[in-house]
Amino acid sequence: MIISTIVAVGNNNVIGVDNDLPWHMPADLQFFKKTTLGFNVLMGRKSFDSVGRPLPGRTNIVVTRQNSFYHSGVITVHSIQEGILEAKKNNQEELFIIGGSNVYTQTKDLWNKLYLTKIDVDIPNGTAFFPEINFSNWNHTWEEKHKADEKNPHDFSFNLFTRK
Repeated sequence: MIISTIVAVGNNNVIGVDNDLPWHMPADLQFFKKTTLGFNVLMGRKSFDSVGRPLPGRTNIVVTRQNSFYHSGVITVHSIQEGILEAKKNNQEELFIIGGSNVYTQTKDLWNKLYLTKIDVDIPNGTAFFPEINFSNWNHTWEEKHKADEKNPHDFSFNLFTRK
């Protein structure tokens, strides 16, 4: 099974502010949906709380240390390894790690693919950051650049990296 991660980052590696996205970029949300639809997605409980509901059309796996956590429509696990095993049981060809910061950090050595949206903005009040990645270990296999427009206030690019 391919283990991928998908994330949008600002220039300073910010991915969130106070458990929310620091920007409104509909094109990135559409890219995220199109890329992950039909697959298993693995996220931490705080990321799930920020979304507020299971993502439709995907098997939602939520990692939490809270033994009492329950939400209809999600598979609750208590470790990342347990979450990966759940995706394997579902015979998925690709599992998407979708955050947050702690889950990205714990899984970065497991990723085969990195779907990275680079958003050209500095977020000075960021509270969640994407871990530093040694890009010399990755092949940059695809990039699609976009200028800001009436719906997306910042220049951005979609990128795909595959581990060497």
